Amino acid sequence: MKIYNTLTRTKEEFIPLDKNAVKMYACGITVSGDAHIGHGYQALIYDIMRKYLEKQGFNVTYARNYTDVDDKIIAKSRETGIPADKYAADMIVKIDKIMAELDVGEPTLWLKATENIDNIIDFISRLIESGHAYPAANGDVYFDVTSFKRYGCLSNRSVEDMLDGVRVDNNDEKRNPADFALWKAAKAGEISWASPWGEGRPGWHIECSAMNKTAFGEQIDIHGGGRDLIFPHHENEIAQTESLTGKQFAKYWVHNGLIKVNGQKMSKSLGNSLLLEDLLKKYTNEAIKFALLQTNYRNDINLTDGIFAEAEKHLTGFYKIIKNVEEKFGKGKAGNPQIDARFDAVMSDDFNTALALSDLFGIFKDVSKKLSANDKSAAEDIYQLRKTYSLLGLFKKGADEYLAEVEKKNPEDIPEDIKKLAELRWTAKSERNWAEADKLRARLDEAGYIIKDSKDGYTINKK
Repeated sequence: MKIYNTLTRTKEEFIPLDKNAVKMYACGITVSGDAHIGHGYQALIYDIMRKYLEKQGFNVTYARNYTDVDDKIIAKSRETGIPADKYAADMIVKIDKIMAELDVGEPTLWLKATENIDNIIDFISRLIESGHAYPAANGDVYFDVTSFKRYGCLSNRSVEDMLDGVRVDNNDEKRNPADFALWKAAKAGEISWASPWGEGRPGWHIECSAMNKTAFGEQIDIHGGGRDLIFPHHENEIAQTESLTGKQFAKYWVHNGLIKVNGQKMSKSLGNSLLLEDLLKKYTNEAIKFALLQTNYRNDINLTDGIFAEAEKHLTGFYKIIKNVEEKFGKGKAGNPQIDARFDAVMSDDFNTALALSDLFGIFKDVSKKLSANDKSAAEDIYQLRKTYSLLGLFKKGADEYLAEVEKKNPEDIPEDIKKLAELRWTAKSERNWAEADKLRARLDEAGYIIKDSKDGYTINKK
């Protein structure tokens, strides 16, 4: 099994540090606002990586974090009048609910900055003692980038390049413009904690290093996050962690691409952020996943107009084939190992979900042929397909359930005369006039429409 390692810029054979045990960490969400599609994608792809590693027999301990204190959260606190800790806690509850609707698995460990303040203070104190960090007169604490000779190893930049290419916050308290804050002195009215350097709060980068060390020890196998975190966040994690431990922090650095909307980077300033809550009102969670996973995780995803509707169209067609197979042959009891073997072949090459999804079209073409030929092995193919592709979050629902969900979210444009017939049938059924109800159902059937009843009413679909 091979994984692309950002640190070495090559695909490498995956060999854990400790035999079969895998320690995996992915940077999570800063809870200053609602979850958008980028948050959902990042959570999805690392959940898939964890599940695929487990499928290959590895024992994975997977941790994600919530950054629940930072400048943006404090700004939101001022804006809303809600204390920063309560604002963050409320947002976590809301985001967790949305992620559950997207059907993203829970990590083994949830880590939060505010629950690790003592660990963070201890980490910083030891960096100061070893000469890698220094307290400033104003109560801030900074990491001295010149003290770590490998600074820039992940982003492949020198300190001089960083200063030229990136706006660096400089002030008189820093020894070097590229030095970064480990601890920030509290301003009036800000959330803060007591420390040896005065009241304050953690800098952004130190959170992940301290939480990783507390959860996993000095080294981990996989560290993941968005490509935008390579510099400065992950670069700074390496510097502060390896300065403290003297050991390689993460063996494999894995980064997913970014989200673009019609070719533009998704951002609040451009007003093109796609909130998960809004997307889930219009499309099934499987359609959203299908659209995202069509691109290799290391590449940027361009969400063009209609991409989710197109994904829903493909999945609807697939589910209709599943429905026909299961109604004709029943549900299979043994799978087709060739489908699973092919899936493993592409996923073992750096988690290639794009190729795994493209294979679906050939699989369903073969299943359709078997269905037409009255070949019962089509049921075994569907059984295997459901089992294998559930790892990507697909084909987990009953066919009728899925098709009804699509109809509910995006009802078809049904002609008025058909709607009237359906309503007359519902009335006849409610009045227990079964003969009339059956007659109206037959007329709907002749017109090319299927009507399905439920406890909440009925749905009409074209055949």
